[in-house]
Amino acid sequence: MTACLRATDGRSLATPADRWLAPLAPEDEAVLARAMPPVLDVGCGPGRHVLALAERGVLALGIDITPAALDVARRRGAPVLARSVFESVPGAGRWASALLLDGNVGIGGAPEALLERVAALLEPGGIVLVELEPPGASRQVEVVRLDIDGVDGPWFPWSALGTDELAATAAVAGLIVEDVWAGADRWFGMLRRA
Repeated sequence: MTACLRATDGRSLATPADRWLAPLAPEDEAVLARAMPPVLDVGCGPGRHVLALAERGVLALGIDITPAALDVARRRGAPVLARSVFESVPGAGRWASALLLDGNVGIGGAPEALLERVAALLEPGGIVLVELEPPGASRQVEVVRLDIDGVDGPWFPWSALGTDELAATAAVAGLIVEDVWAGADRWFGMLRRA
C-alpha cells in the first residue's frame, strides 16, 4: 500500500505520506501520551493515531474527507467518520483533546482558521496537539489531494506551519502555546484553549 499527497500539477509533494500507513514511531507514542480523552483526530487519514488510542481503551474519533483513507481506517478497525472539520462535528465543545498530526495543521490552507475551528470543538481548557515544520520553514499554500494506491481523494488547500509561527497563529485562534518539542526529526506543539 502506498500513499502520497499530490498537487494539481501532478507532482508528489515532499511529505512523509507513507508514514501515514506505517506503525506508530516512538515520537507518535510520546504525543499520544499527552492526549486527554475524549480525543478528536482531525484529518485522521488511514487512522493510525485514532486506532492506537482506541486499542488502549481511550475514547477517540477520527474525521477525514478522503474516502480511500477512511476505507483503510475502517478495515483496520479505527473509529472514523467521513466529515470535514469545518462541518458539523459530533461532540462539539466537549472534546478534551484534538490531534493535528502528520502536517494536518495545514488542512484548509489557513492554519489560523483551522485552529480557531478546532478550538471551538474543545471543552474549556482542552488541548490541541500539532505537528509542525522545523524552525525556519516558510509557509506555502498548495491545493492537494491524498492518493492511496492510485485512488485519489478530493482536492483541498494545504499549508505548512513552522514552529516560528506557532505562537502568533495560536493566539489568533484563542489558544496558548504550552510546549514545543522535537522528536527524532519531527516537531510538535501543545496548545491549550484559554
